[in-house]
Amino acid sequence: MYVCICHAVTDREIREAIDRGARSLMEVQSCLPVASCCGRCEATARDVVEDHLHAVPRRSAA
Repeated sequence: MYVCICHAVTDREIREAIDRGARSLMEVQSCLPVASCCGRCEATARDVVEDHLHAVPRRSAA
């Protein structure tokens, strides 16, 4: 589903950014332009980030 219409960012892309190591919306925004234009998608983007962070097991640093 498209989360950010302004920049055509999907929930899949946000989840992939988290899988690559992002741990917050701000970190997702460092690689995707989500919630950087009109801001209407910020709450949904934040929800996708939080939901996916809670769904994936934490990786150990060992």
